[in-house]
Amino acid sequence: MQSVTLDADGVRAAVSMREAIDAVRRGFVDLAAGEFEMPTRTVMRDGQFLVMNAHHRATSTAIIKTLSVNFDRTPAIAGTVVWAETGRTDTLIADAGAVTTLRTGAAVGVATDLLAPADAGRLTLIGAGGQAADQVRAVHAVRPLRELTVVNTDPRRAAALLETLAPELDGVRTRTAADPEAAVADADIVCCATPATSPLFTAAALPARVHVNAIGAFRPTMRELPDELLADSAVFIDEREAILQESGEILHALKAGALAEHDLTELGTALTAADVPRGSRTVFKSVGVAMQDWAVARLLAEKFLGDRLP
Repeated sequence: MQSVTLDADGVRAAVSMREAIDAVRRGFVDLAAGEFEMPTRTVMRDGQFLVMNAHHRATSTAIIKTLSVNFDRTPAIAGTVVWAETGRTDTLIADAGAVTTLRTGAAVGVATDLLAPADAGRLTLIGAGGQAADQVRAVHAVRPLRELTVVNTDPRRAAALLETLAPELDGVRTRTAADPEAAVADADIVCCATPATSPLFTAAALPARVHVNAIGAFRPTMRELPDELLADSAVFIDEREAILQESGEILHALKAGALAEHDLTELGTALTAADVPRGSRTVFKSVGVAMQDWAVARLLAEKFLGDRLP
């Protein structure tokens, strides 16, 4: 029996953002094809404790992720992702914080690659917490950035994020801002990565052509996007059942009549469609699903357990 344990640095060293994006893209396609057994996650204490699991039928592999979330500490996410296979006793245990931020960024990379304008190069990121860096890395991997604006209520935190990312953003013009309304006005892509409970900006503040990713709100009590934006956009989601249970902005828009359930397109379905319906504005709303964790864990298993899965 082989058992491998990876801390956050080990996960980061082993998996690049480009690898994660490709793996999560394949995962979304398999999810749309019904290849996953994936219950909606167990939520305790209004999202402070989460348990997620997914079984990939084609490979007889599975993951279980347990974590706690506390935005008042660093890192905000703590826990483990455990990889298991039918017929093998080998296991892999990986840091949940690193896997979660990497796979969330990768999902945004998949959506941005599919939905953002081909010439998009100006990103406004709202939020400078633990998810923020991988949001930038993912967008930059699929739409090389010319400009990056980081919006945060604490300008020192935004500046620290830009300093961390500087070696990866050679030639990119960067700035910090405090006002989301002004900062999104000339963006091609907007990423929202905050624990907000009310919309971060108005729909009118956005340009006519823009792609918006929203990953921060993962409970019905949380909300980053206004109803008017969702009503005026082609809206893509990670997984319907999870979104209808957990996405505050989608639930609010449905209740207000700004959206109908048939307006929501799962990303996996869009990836395999011959033609993807888009308007001038597109939105990707994610609450995060266990398939994404499985996709990154699969990469780790291939590297550290010697797996060669179909």
